Amino acid sequence: MGIRLEDHLDADHLAVLKAIPGDLLDLSDVAEARARWAGHMALAPAPEIDDSIEITDHHTLTGDGHRLLVRVYRRKQRRPDSPGLYSIHGGGMVLGNVAMNDARCAAIAQHLDIVVASVDYRLAPEFPYPTPLEDCYRGLVWLFEQAEAFGLNPARIAVGGGSAGGGLAAGLALLARDRNEISPCFQLLTFPMIDDRNQTPSSHMVDDPRIWSRSANIAGWSAYLEGRNGADDVPAYAAPARATDLAGLPPAIVTVGSLDIFVDEDIAYAQALLRAGVQCELHVYPGAFHGSNFSVPNSDISQRWNRDERAALDRALNS
Repeated sequence: MGIRLEDHLDADHLAVLKAIPGDLLDLSDVAEARARWAGHMALAPAPEIDDSIEITDHHTLTGDGHRLLVRVYRRKQRRPDSPGLYSIHGGGMVLGNVAMNDARCAAIAQHLDIVVASVDYRLAPEFPYPTPLEDCYRGLVWLFEQAEAFGLNPARIAVGGGSAGGGLAAGLALLARDRNEISPCFQLLTFPMIDDRNQTPSSHMVDDPRIWSRSANIAGWSAYLEGRNGADDVPAYAAPARATDLAGLPPAIVTVGSLDIFVDEDIAYAQALLRAGVQCELHVYPGAFHGSNFSVPNSDISQRWNRDERAALDRALNS
């Protein structure tokens, strides 16, 4: 049974929710949704990037010849043998680009003195599974290959992302473990999109097109899996909640709001990691909806959330 979000929000979150266009995440037409999303993002203030950060664009070829963009953020004055974070943007597998996380990636690079690389993977439905995941894998392999050039310590490279990016990061950790070519050391999973089946109680909780909702989630999974979402043969690399063997994965932090449709699947995944012997830290933030740590950045909840994630990254990469 769904809830009315307005009845569960503090003043900061309510003000932001009311300012979001009523059909922002209506995915009944993906092309129109992308145009709405781009228009909404264009209204936001330009991201503030500290002058101490250098941003450079690089490219690597995928197996099918695509020229894949990886954007790198690092301090101009930086230490040698730096840790790194490989970041994957969100957007429900159908929206978004590398630029949407410029401010976040730059801030992490600045505050933690690490190298952050962000991948511009191809989107569904034009490029369904496995292309987005394989793009992410190729970009990560490239980062390991370029470790010496970027002054990176290859033993201290984490993977992370939010929403679809969190799901891709979780799938990437599984893929890296099983291919045994590269070894990320940590997973930063921010409200990860990991279960195509949409059967948990929380998956029915929100159907408000201003934020990521049940309808949007079904549409995103359908685009990514070419309408096979919910089928018995969906692989765990595509939907990590389906994984039956999580042993040997890198430690993780899983963060999610209590009003997020992903809260049940994310809690279950954190518990499954723990049962598999994987160190995992879980945070559920009361009164937070999907993405509100980004869209309501000045609220007490969001500030605590972002501090928790940076602290976990700091422990994993700088300790």
